[in-house]
Amino acid sequence: MSSHDDVSVEPSSVQLGLPKVNGVSTPPFQANGNGTHTPPLQKLNGHGCSAKSTVIRLNGNPEERAACEKRMSSAVRTILECIGEDPDREGLLKTPERYAKAILWMTKGYEERLSDVINDAVFAEDHDEMVLVRDINISSLCEHHLVPFTGKVAIAYIPNGHVLGLSKLARIAEVFSRRLQVQERLTKQIALAVEEAIKPHGVAVVMEAS
Repeated sequence: MSSHDDVSVEPSSVQLGLPKVNGVSTPPFQANGNGTHTPPLQKLNGHGCSAKSTVIRLNGNPEERAACEKRMSSAVRTILECIGEDPDREGLLKTPERYAKAILWMTKGYEERLSDVINDAVFAEDHDEMVLVRDINISSLCEHHLVPFTGKVAIAYIPNGHVLGLSKLARIAEVFSRRLQVQERLTKQIALAVEEAIKPHGVAVVMEAS
């Protein structure tokens, strides 16, 4: 994957309830008596992917996870045979199991919900200047070839009555990067997640990766 920048900018919406956008569910906000709107984090279950296999992985029990890992190991053994290797030689005996565990770790973002990541780190704050976090390291897998790419992300937003704990911006970036990705979708998902969490006046995400 060549090195280039991707930028995603999300303007704030005036609607109280937003539809599901690009796979990120956006719950309605609850209006307060003073005309402001509080993000109902208890309803914030955005996951960003609704494929059947994703739901199974997200909610799977230990037995189901073990069975999935066993199928993956078998598939890796087949790959080794197809490329001309001997999966029974000493150096490769444990490779299928190791790779299965590794790929599950590299895609652990499929097992995380935004509500769990953000938790209670949304704070009411009368602050109207830009909040910017730069140089967030990310590591992901290109969905076209399943090869890794790394880079840095910058996230900026203008608050609208609420701010998000700074460390949570990095965690949001990690959740979406730990999935099969393309850079364009990754920046979009991060921006939509921030928009979903605190409804800022605007949010921008810039990423440079290679």
